[in-house]
Amino acid sequence: MPDNFVRAYGAQCRVTRGSMSLPWGDRVLSVWWGCAMRKLNRKAGTHRTRRVVLAGVLSGALVVVGCDGGGDGSERSAKRGDTTCDGRLEGTTDITVWFHAGPSGELDTLRGQVKDFNAGQKDVRVELITLPEARPYDELVVSAAASGELPDLLDFDGPNLYNYAWSGKLKPIDSCVPEAVKADLLPSIRKQGTYEGRLWGVGTFDSGLGLYVRPSVLKQAGIRVPSGPDDAWTATELTGILRKLRKEGYERPLDLRLNYALSGQEWNTYGFAPAVWSAGGDLIDPRDLRTAEGFLNGPGAVGAMTTLQNWVKEGLVDPNKDDKAFTSGRSPVSWVGHWTYPEFSKAFPDDVKIVPLPDFGKGTVTGMGSWQWGVTAAAVDGDAVWRFLAHLLKPREVLRMSRANGAIPATDSAIELSPRFAEGGAERLFIEQLKSGVARPRSQTPAYPAVSGAFSRAFAEIMLDRAPVKAALDKAVRRIDKDLADHQGYPSAGP
Repeated sequence: MPDNFVRAYGAQCRVTRGSMSLPWGDRVLSVWWGCAMRKLNRKAGTHRTRRVVLAGVLSGALVVVGCDGGGDGSERSAKRGDTTCDGRLEGTTDITVWFHAGPSGELDTLRGQVKDFNAGQKDVRVELITLPEARPYDELVVSAAASGELPDLLDFDGPNLYNYAWSGKLKPIDSCVPEAVKADLLPSIRKQGTYEGRLWGVGTFDSGLGLYVRPSVLKQAGIRVPSGPDDAWTATELTGILRKLRKEGYERPLDLRLNYALSGQEWNTYGFAPAVWSAGGDLIDPRDLRTAEGFLNGPGAVGAMTTLQNWVKEGLVDPNKDDKAFTSGRSPVSWVGHWTYPEFSKAFPDDVKIVPLPDFGKGTVTGMGSWQWGVTAAAVDGDAVWRFLAHLLKPREVLRMSRANGAIPATDSAIELSPRFAEGGAERLFIEQLKSGVARPRSQTPAYPAVSGAFSRAFAEIMLDRAPVKAALDKAVRRIDKDLADHQGYPSAGP
């Protein structure tokens, strides 16, 4: 049973055996879930009345309620075709917010933001509910949607947005987000939050991916240090660099964070889809998103994954079982994301630099995307939800969260206040990549869970089990194409 779920409701619900089951098969957690939902319904207050009545009328279906038109909000709604917000609040409204139980710094910060928001105004009261991260969290969302029990505001891992929007779990929010706020968002945030030409989600932070290197080690070995995306190492050049570093005494000079790389883990897709893209391959046909055949198992993808596997076979990659390949000094090159900068720079003060991922033939490409916020289909008052979300997007609040989790501020106004990411800052490369198009979103398709799951399994087979590359990718293609067929290609009209 997830600890955060127990802490949230342990004092309020008794564990009893029951016949209800959820996808992961934990019968005790199932009872906790039902009990928690009853508590939420009882605690929600008068703002839930309209939803409950409507849900009864519609026989428990998900309720999608539009707001009345009028004012600037209605003009935006008319242009974008959504009525989530109309720019008006009527009386005091309570809203519920779900948040994944991630790093304690994130949760503590959000709790503080909720407390400050509730104390600073009387129009909207926010109730924060924390639920477990990783796969069970997504399953909780799916189960809540099926039973009509979604919160008003939901956070979720960015690539899941496309499936949530397609399946009706979210409302579009173009009518909520003013143009000035959109303009302040990083282009990567807007891109990740867009599906079928409409905005469905926004995040308060983004992510960065690159190679962390120790300049002193490279200099001593006579190895050049790239200055930016335009002069990234090629994959062939990096192979030679790793061999040279081995001769310098670093037995396994490259850290690929293989300790993250279990089958099914999102790290495999987030971290290494960029290698496939850089080689000219893709996880799925980017034009119509109807097949992975010829893209995930084409020459580009096979070539990139073969190069990665060869580094492992040659013994150039540290297995990193202790999670200290870089900080212990064993590996002076680490392929990883923004979250390691504080740890790495503490281990080697003034001797850590972030450089672009290698170019596998079509230019360097990197990852992007992180947790986002979306207004759910169950939200009755979109303006109330937006009022809180707008608070989280204030420069001070964006920076507050970025300082807590080390992530990249999602707005230009917050970036200007952050020395690490501003011009000349130690992590400025991440901003350059997100703004220049070097960073790419993961496949923007409702099939993404299946796409990522298939690629992640293939990556683990190739890198950990050393399976034949083409065969592993062919198997991944079959899994993806079967999911696409099972869902009739995910028609834009929805399920």
